[in-house]
Amino acid sequence: MAELALHTPLSQLPGIGPAREAALAKLGLCTVADLLAYFPRDYEDRTVRENIWTLPLEEPVCFAAMVAEPFRTSYIRKGMELTKGRVVDGTAQVDVTFFNQSYVSKLLQPGETYSFYGKLTGGSGFRRQMANPVFEKEGSSAFTGGIMPVYPLTAGISAKLMASLQRNAALCVPQIRETLPEDIRRENQLAPAEFSYRAIHFPQSWEELQSARRRLMFEELFCLNLGLTLIRGRRSQHEAIPFAKQNLAGFTQSLPFTLTDAQLRSAREAAEDLAQPVPMNRLLQGDVGSGKTVVAAACAFLAWENGCQSALMAPTELLAQQHLKTMETLLGGTGMRIALLTGSMTAAQKRKCREALEDGEIDLIVGTHALLSEGVAFRRLGLVVTDEQHRFGVDQRAALSAKSGGTFRPHVLVMSATPIPRTLALMIYGDLDLSVIDQLPPGRTPVDTMLIGEDKRQRLYGFVRKQVGLGRQVYIVCPAVDQEDEEGMKAAEQFGRTLQQKVFPDLKVAIVHGKMKVADKQAVMAAFASGQTDVLVSTTVIEVGVDVPNASLMIIENADRFGLSQLHQLRGRVGRGQHQSYCVLISDNRNEMTRKRLKTLCATTDGFLIAEEDLKLRGPGDFFGSRQHGLPQLKLASLEGDMRLLHQAQDAARALLAKDPDLTRPDHEPLRARVEQLFRENRDIFN
Repeated sequence: MAELALHTPLSQLPGIGPAREAALAKLGLCTVADLLAYFPRDYEDRTVRENIWTLPLEEPVCFAAMVAEPFRTSYIRKGMELTKGRVVDGTAQVDVTFFNQSYVSKLLQPGETYSFYGKLTGGSGFRRQMANPVFEKEGSSAFTGGIMPVYPLTAGISAKLMASLQRNAALCVPQIRETLPEDIRRENQLAPAEFSYRAIHFPQSWEELQSARRRLMFEELFCLNLGLTLIRGRRSQHEAIPFAKQNLAGFTQSLPFTLTDAQLRSAREAAEDLAQPVPMNRLLQGDVGSGKTVVAAACAFLAWENGCQSALMAPTELLAQQHLKTMETLLGGTGMRIALLTGSMTAAQKRKCREALEDGEIDLIVGTHALLSEGVAFRRLGLVVTDEQHRFGVDQRAALSAKSGGTFRPHVLVMSATPIPRTLALMIYGDLDLSVIDQLPPGRTPVDTMLIGEDKRQRLYGFVRKQVGLGRQVYIVCPAVDQEDEEGMKAAEQFGRTLQQKVFPDLKVAIVHGKMKVADKQAVMAAFASGQTDVLVSTTVIEVGVDVPNASLMIIENADRFGLSQLHQLRGRVGRGQHQSYCVLISDNRNEMTRKRLKTLCATTDGFLIAEEDLKLRGPGDFFGSRQHGLPQLKLASLEGDMRLLHQAQDAARALLAKDPDLTRPDHEPLRARVEQLFRENRDIFN
């Protein structure tokens, strides 16, 4: 093998052919540097202990023992074979069983001593039991003998292969450049980079691991804060049209209802930004049904009063159409001219809309990604609103903003119904100011949520009939589209047909999912919205969808397959009318953590509490599932952990930028490169 460098492709490492190279690429691993930055998700204490008899039961332990008899394989049934043997030390013996691993009988030789890692269970007398342990010959230390890292894996990449790759990559640790200035490391008591990258993968002690994690977490938070501060600095150099006329009362008095305190506070925060000669960049966060659109309408009203156009971009045509209706209701009495632009419109309709937009005959345009298409131009674009922010990339936001033309940039309001704990929001959306609508409008009835197993399915079907009999409608959400897996995960296409033909042949059952043509999908959703369909079997395509006040029951199949925040979003599709509504989670998963997650949803309808719990249970990782907003994803920093470290990183970033505002000093070149790498998707960073 040629000498390794940080830029060496993984295809040059031993054992990496095209298939494994492709599998590693799925994990974002292409070079040795990528490997070193791929941190373990957990660690196992595989320190070899003596004395089996004193080891605790029902928790992972590591011990050395001699094989007392040959391991023999017996065949239980087709597809099931057991390989059993006995190992001993001076204090006790362990009956070890392997399932479908007959090859171990050749590896475990009588009279030889091995290290075993796994869970011991109780037997009788001095006998213990263990199933499927990790083992290796005494003296080897590839998988036992210390603190072992546990990495996220994918099909085709085993733990053994990942460990081997990381051992090869460790040869390049001395090539890693130190990014943190010495004075910052000294003031914050941080370990050097070389030590930290070695110890994060191969810690010799828990203290060493803690020191490495602290340094790398600090670096992550420090670079994040540097980047966000630089982005804010760049944006503050742009000019926007200040909305001097601040007639919010003129808008609120035209409404047929009174704004909640949270809506009014958020509208005033936005209005204050809109009055400035620099672009507003504000995130409006609110739970499902909290009334974010009213705040967006207030901003569009202020833009219109100040002679500017507004654009509202939604992720789907269905949502765009819903926003159009809402805006026409909220702003209908003002005289504002509102229009729709989506991809499914005819060429003639699009051309007419584009011409009116460019001539200034449209005050508010509501649309999808079609707003970004070539030929769309504005006469005087002053405000851009995007809904469901995590579904749009930074580049898409910037592309719509760029259509303002001239020297002025439009003000930007981004809305999200995905509740995010405030600290996480400030970090993920650190380039935006934050408004939170933490109240629901009066009259919203809380949705009753319950968790049931398959044994209650027939009773549930009876409840569906009861709701339909009362004139209500029902959603049934499946995690897959068109094929059930061997674990019985429900698929919308297949399960929907079963419901249509066998379970509810007398009801109007429709199916909708993301693989359908846009026009077909819209037709199904429109029929449900108008009450022509009793039961809608769907994938999560309805997570962000039309408002159907008559829908009173949400059934979520295989609920354990969804994140808590996503389940909360789905639940938000019901409870929008005057009728009592219900959400039924179906899962037979007995995992303790899984059931705790699902019971959290049953216990509260507060989206922010649910998000906090989701964050604790899943970690900050990929909080949205698919992250597209262009800001970096944290690999190590845990926001429910040491908040003091976050504040230290923020203080250090501010102090450094006070001395070197653009990171142009030669000794800050490695740090600048690290920040650029972290923010590589965000073009604002050094432009």
